[in-house]
Amino acid sequence: MSKKIKFEKSSGNVFKDLDLPDAEKLFLKAKLGFEVFQIIEERKLTQVEVAKILGVKQPEISQLKQGKFNHYSVEQLLAFLNQLNRDIEIRITPSENRKGQQRVVTV
Repeated sequence: MSKKIKFEKSSGNVFKDLDLPDAEKLFLKAKLGFEVFQIIEERKLTQVEVAKILGVKQPEISQLKQGKFNHYSVEQLLAFLNQLNRDIEIRITPSENRKGQQRVVTV
C-alpha cells in the first residue's frame, strides 16, 4: 500500500517558499547569477579567462560557479552580463496586482 505524500505548491520562488527575508532580491540574484554561469559554461571558459573578462580574481569565479550569487549585488551581476556581451533591457509595466513583481526573461 502506498502512502500519500503531503506537498505544498511552490510560488516559483524558493526563497519566498522558505520565508527568507529579501526573497525577491535573492531570487533576482539567483536568476542573474545563473545566466552568468550559463554563458561561462556555453563558452567553455576557464576560471582564469572569466576572471580576466569580468575584472575579478579567480576565487570569485569559483564562488559564482558554486552558485554563491549572494556575494554580488544586482548591479555587479548586471555588469558581469554586459562584460559577457549581453544587452540588458529593463522594462517597467503596470501590474495587475497591488504589488509589482521582478522577473528576468532571457532570450
